[in-house]
Order: sequence, then C-alpha cells, then structure tokens
Amino acid sequence: MAHLVETMAYRNAEPWHGLGNRLTEGQPLEVWLREAGMEWRLLEAPVQYQASSELHDFNDQKVLFRSDSLQPLSVVSKRYQAVQPHQVLEFYRDLVEVGGFSLETAGVLKGGRKLWALAKTGQEAVLRGGDRVKAYLLLATACDGSLATTAQFTSVRVVCNNTLAMAVGDSTGAVKVPHSTKFDASEVKQQLGIGISAWDAFIYRMKALSARHVTAGEDETIAKQAFELTDYSETAAEAASDAVLSLFHGKAIGATLESANDTAFGLLNAVTEYIDHTRRARSPGNRLDSAWFGQGAAIKQRALDAALQLVA
Repeated sequence: MAHLVETMAYRNAEPWHGLGNRLTEGQPLEVWLREAGMEWRLLEAPVQYQASSELHDFNDQKVLFRSDSLQPLSVVSKRYQAVQPHQVLEFYRDLVEVGGFSLETAGVLKGGRKLWALAKTGQEAVLRGGDRVKAYLLLATACDGSLATTAQFTSVRVVCNNTLAMAVGDSTGAVKVPHSTKFDASEVKQQLGIGISAWDAFIYRMKALSARHVTAGEDETIAKQAFELTDYSETAAEAASDAVLSLFHGKAIGATLESANDTAFGLLNAVTEYIDHTRRARSPGNRLDSAWFGQGAAIKQRALDAALQLVA
C-alpha cells in the first residue's frame, strides 16, 4: 500500500515513522525544499462543468493543483488563501539563522494535500531519573479542508520518541490560521511568543505529572477516557485501553524510569507510545497523519487533559 508520506527530508536519527531522505548538518533551506519534495507551487483554475455541449464556469469555486504534475488536490471556495510549500520552510529561516532553531523534518503528505516542517527549538528539560524531554515547533498546512495552517509547539520524549502537542489549559502553544485569511508568518510568530513561556508552562505540568502516583483505579479510568468519543467500537476501545495499561505496567519504553514508574506522566506516555508506535495503521504515513493531525492527536490530548485533572 502506498504511504501517505509522499516525500520527506530529515536530519539526525531516522524519524520514528521510518521514512525520508537524510540530510547532513547545516543544509540551507533550498536543499531542504528539494529533498523534502516541496519544489512546486499550488496553482488554481476555475471549476467548470459541461451542459448542452458547452463548458460553463462555476464562479464560487476553484480547483487547486500542483505545478509540477498538474495533479488536482482539492476544490475550494474562491476566497481560499493557499499557503505555498516554500512558505512552510521559509517560516523557519530567521528562526534557524538567528534564533538557534534547527530543522528536523519536512515533507509532503497525501500527494500534496498536507505539508509540514518540524524544527528543534533548543529547549529541553530533564525530569526525574534523567528522563529528557525536548521542545519542537511544528508548522503544518493543508489544502483539502482537513487542517487550518497550524503552528504548534510539540514535545518529544527522547527515550521513546513519543510526541505530544504542548497546548494545555488555555491553549497557549498553538496558533491556527484559517484558509479564509492570508497566512502572515511574522504575525504567527508574534502570537506564538517564540520563547520560553509556553515551554516553561508545559514542563511545569510534566514535572507535576511525573511526581503524581497513579492508583489502579485511576489508571483504568484515564485509559478508558482517552478512547471515548472515537469511532472505536466498545470492544476495540476496551482492547486499546488494555494495550495502554500493559504498556504502562512495564512494557513501554522508559516505563521503569523514576519519572514514569506508576506515575501520571508514565500513563500519559503509555497512551502516546500506543498512538505513535503500537496502534495498527495501514502505513507509517497513516500513523504519522493520525498522531499529529487526526484521531491519534485527539486521543493524546484527551489523555493529557485527564492526567492533568489528577494534579489540578
């Protein structure tokens, strides 16, 4: 089966989804653009229909297509504001050149319907037992109606490569720009407040979770809550919850570290490991799409919300 990930580039270790072209340190954005398969533009044309052997324009709609392959990607409103592939990487230029950021991955999903880039911010923290967590900044956009252009702080737990969106509580850490609005990179960075505040707030919560012991009843409740409001059947949701509990009770990577052993942080990471690495998926690309943007991301957020209730 074809991967949802069409092309991508990465630096350092192979990504957890196991796809991509590896780049060496210090490559310019132009190389990233080429190796990530993002050297094309979104073009548009009017939607037409045939009636009485004549072509007529449908004035309220337009079709978006790739400049390289002419492959159609979506039909959208005339008011739709496209974000070009090069804009996704260009967003990081000043952050990389003067802000201490470093690009980690960038690529194309679903034939060009989704685009993303991920950069390491340089911020990290160490929880109990030497458990390291690093901060990243994800920028993603879509032209198929599935995603607003989103700049999102994301954490990665080093021992297992579990990913977790850092938006908590008042949703600081994420900015979403609807496609009815022109994407302004400078304004998005200003709204994000590229800096320390979101990371400090996130790590404060993670440290609190790593110090909170979880009882047998609490772990079952949170595991079940994570899979509520999904399209899982009752049987599938129960099986997923059982898999999470098995990871929590020793099978997860890093489960025996002091920060995770029988703690709320360990339970949260059991959910993220299940979504990022264990749950069945049609392909690594499907897994990435779900874990970052789809049902998997929603499941992780529910687990985070439930875990934070334990330390509220």
